[in-house]
Amino acid sequence: MKDESNDAGVTRREFIAGVAIGGAALALPVSIQAQGGATLPAAAPLPAVVNIKVDLHINGAHHAMEIDPRTTLLDALREHLSLTGTKKGCDHGQCGACTVLVDGRRVLSCLTLAAMVGGRPVATVEGLSENGELHPMQTAFINHDAFQCGYCTPGQIMSAIGLLSEGCPKDSSGIRECMSGNLCRCGAYPNIVAAIAEVRDRNI
Repeated sequence: MKDESNDAGVTRREFIAGVAIGGAALALPVSIQAQGGATLPAAAPLPAVVNIKVDLHINGAHHAMEIDPRTTLLDALREHLSLTGTKKGCDHGQCGACTVLVDGRRVLSCLTLAAMVGGRPVATVEGLSENGELHPMQTAFINHDAFQCGYCTPGQIMSAIGLLSEGCPKDSSGIRECMSGNLCRCGAYPNIVAAIAEVRDRNI
């Protein structure tokens, strides 16, 4: 069977052969250059990262630190201050396990640079109890069995306390919406909502 030819009289087989030869010809100078020992200019070295001084106010205590400016508040708490109650979950701001309060407002510490909160009051779950007494929200979580594995619980509690200061909704659906940034993979959501509602009602 003969190859079909186009108007220029080039058969399909001749066309494919020409493409193959042309591709090899294009690659040839690159190979020759590589084999000839030619080198690309070396990339400029990255500048060294210089630590910065940060004064963190955590749970009423001051901590003067020298840290990499890229250090997140979450890593500063866990790795530098050994405050491991704040959990590292997704590390992308998706799960809420790292929630802390800065100036009384809910903040995802994995997305917040430690240098951004220097001199501002930061509250973590370790600072909630006073004189050996649990915070009312902690007690409510226990009473309503609002946790199972417990990994998300510190972030849930901190977010719930922040929600109360923001103005907690009067209905369960509103609480769910306002707490939607905090995930519980064990599915304890009804109990979490009940615990928040209890503390809300006490404060009314």
